[in-house]
Amino acid sequence: MDTVVTVVRHGETQWNAEGRIQGHQPVGLNERGLRQAEALASRLRGEAYEAFYSSDLRRAMDTAEAISRVTGQEIFKDSRLREWKLGVLEGLASEDAALRYPEAYTAFRKENPGYLIPGGESIRQRFERSIDCINDLASRYEGAKILVVSHGGVLDDLYRFANEIPLDEPRDFKLYNASLNTFRIGVETWDVVCWGDVQHLDKIGTMGEW
Repeated sequence: MDTVVTVVRHGETQWNAEGRIQGHQPVGLNERGLRQAEALASRLRGEAYEAFYSSDLRRAMDTAEAISRVTGQEIFKDSRLREWKLGVLEGLASEDAALRYPEAYTAFRKENPGYLIPGGESIRQRFERSIDCINDLASRYEGAKILVVSHGGVLDDLYRFANEIPLDEPRDFKLYNASLNTFRIGVETWDVVCWGDVQHLDKIGTMGEW
């Protein structure tokens, strides 16, 4: 039986708004991000999920905790759901990163799948852990509905995998903060049920980039 996996991107952070590179840094939600998380929680009120997983990074946990306060569900942390580990680039504004680490920054912006960010990981490494994690959860909860809170990079991986889009092909889809993105996963198939659903953010707004 297919498993239905709904993946939420965390709410907005101040670093999102400033264009600062986050990676694995412990960045929490900003004021708008908290409002997004609360709106998302209200949207999910009454939904029945077999399990609720989240990245253990602060911005994801802030979002997951807002949902849990409304739904009452226990949150299970999984480090495989973390954002792309960006090593030396983390904490830097884009302009500073381009000046200090031009090769790494170029690979980051152009999303070179095989380039290993110094102190971090490559896109391919992130992709493999993301897909392995979701396949593992889908198998563990076969036939059920589960909820996951994660990050833009992970959502990029999941969308590409479901649609067979190469990792080096430019992105032509949006990654909205606090969006709902649902996949139906079978033994050998992934289907996108909905993507970038932000109806609950009409009065708040959301970024569609990193």
